[in-house]
Amino acid sequence: MAILIFNSVRGTDEQWAELLGQALPNDEVRSMDALGDPAEIEFLVFGRPIFRDLPALPNLKLMMTMLAGVDGLLGKTDMPDVPLTKTEPPGGDPLMTEYCLLQVLRHHRQMPAYQAQQREHNWSPLPQPKPHERTVGFFGYGTLAKPMTELIGSLGFHVIAWARTAKNDAPIDVFHGPGGFHSFLAKTEIGVLMLPLNPHTRELIDREAFDAMPDGASIINLARGGLINHQDLIAALDSGKLAGATLDVTEPEPLPEDSPLWDHPKITIMPHVARRPPVEQMVPQVVDNIRRFRAGEPLQQVVDWSRGY
Repeated sequence: MAILIFNSVRGTDEQWAELLGQALPNDEVRSMDALGDPAEIEFLVFGRPIFRDLPALPNLKLMMTMLAGVDGLLGKTDMPDVPLTKTEPPGGDPLMTEYCLLQVLRHHRQMPAYQAQQREHNWSPLPQPKPHERTVGFFGYGTLAKPMTELIGSLGFHVIAWARTAKNDAPIDVFHGPGGFHSFLAKTEIGVLMLPLNPHTRELIDREAFDAMPDGASIINLARGGLINHQDLIAALDSGKLAGATLDVTEPEPLPEDSPLWDHPKITIMPHVARRPPVEQMVPQVVDNIRRFRAGEPLQQVVDWSRGY
């Protein structure tokens, strides 16, 4: 039987074939250019989910996505009806954790404000809170977010999180559900968005959410652009309610040329570069789930369509 690499967004088909072949020498790794008999395909590893380009795979057992989010798959009617898992490293993504630290420190040390002063030729030191006087709130407490909270906390920041359900064994305060959202917002001075995008979270961060945050708070979006109502974001920045925002993700991507987000003085736009996992980082998760499937063991990082992630 065989593994099919389909529309990769990371690395080449040859890289996938080499690394998977080393770990699973009894399996054949194929690409669309050398598909062979579709009935021999048991496992599908895909990037861009353009399923209409797939032939019928009658013996497909399991799919694994290279993407961190599955919002682009919600409602797809041409997707094969087999379990889907993600390929996020169980200990988080070191590159994304590093990126989160960079952006948190930028806002903590007020770099956007200093850059604005530089443009005005204004030499004015600003009052600087210490880390223990600053609360960093994580919107989401999943696989990728947990190592971020640990690293930020190790520097002395007060770190909290908000999640859909209670996390009673978490080492930090994790607010949960609709009832805990306002209390979480009221404490969050630097907010880091790590939530999945689904009908429940679309534009969750809107005027009401910004109003609930402390004056002078900042927002860092490392998840999906659709989590934020950008019109409300601009209004909160213009009013001074928020001090700044870093958007690694937007909706749409890339932004249209006439989007007001591009030139807003308090917004930093990055071209969705927080997470760029190499093939060698994703292969272990693919191999682990194939072995688990064959052994009849529970799969890791299975997508729950009822939750949207």
